[in-house]
Amino acid sequence: MKYFIVEDDLNIIRVLSRIINDRDLGTVVGYSLNGNKASDEIFCLKPDIVLVDLFIPDKDGISIVKEIIRKDPSIAFIMISQVSSKDMIAKAYESGIEFYIQKPINAVEVENVIAYVKEKINSERKLNEIKKLFNIEIPAKNNHEKLDYEKKLKYVLQKIGIMGEAGTQDIIKIIKFLIDSNVNLSNFTIKEVCSRFSNNPKTVEQRIRRAAIKGMVNLAHLGIEDNLNDTFLEYSTGLYNFKEIKIEMDYIRGKGKIRGKVSIRKFIDGLLYYSKN
Repeated sequence: MKYFIVEDDLNIIRVLSRIINDRDLGTVVGYSLNGNKASDEIFCLKPDIVLVDLFIPDKDGISIVKEIIRKDPSIAFIMISQVSSKDMIAKAYESGIEFYIQKPINAVEVENVIAYVKEKINSERKLNEIKKLFNIEIPAKNNHEKLDYEKKLKYVLQKIGIMGEAGTQDIIKIIKFLIDSNVNLSNFTIKEVCSRFSNNPKTVEQRIRRAAIKGMVNLAHLGIEDNLNDTFLEYSTGLYNFKEIKIEMDYIRGKGKIRGKVSIRKFIDGLLYYSKN
């Protein structure tokens, strides 16, 4: 995979390049510190994936994404920014990006997100090759038609701080399956739904549980800092049992000896609800 970075901070460019190179994710073919110059260089170098900052001199990241996708929808975009505004993140997804990573940069999150996008690109290419082999007409890809539920799901996962967790990809697959099949989790046991994506459903469930626990811990810390925080109030009850969140908060404060527990079923049901509404 070839990568291009659009970022006005050279230190961040070096960090992203090091992550890509050191973890054998592909090759960085170029970078730009300027929004106006970025588009021309991207069209010239034709990278597979562009990592772009939201706020870049002369032309913002959303404008760059829209311009490139309009002319070459085969290029995938990952946006990286300090912005946490719900509206701005929603606009970024609407422009056609695959993922939104919030600064400060976490190497594990960057690696996991890139791995997910690479897998998606490779799957699409293989499907297109099969269609061409059998002379099946291939409709033009349009990132603007990205399913709304996927944007909502990724937004929630990011807000609770688990976008970079290994279980995130399993969660996305399960939510997609439930929505595409027009069913809910009550039709299955957790093991049954996990077994649809792996011969080892227990491992899938463990990854999801670790991600859900990380989200609970993140919300508990947020609640300790500000118990009126919108994210804390929304997701501590929407995805978890608030009593368990409070137990986790007491544990973090040193006031309790046991940790909060997570219900995977409630967690998935909550994500399904937020994805559809």
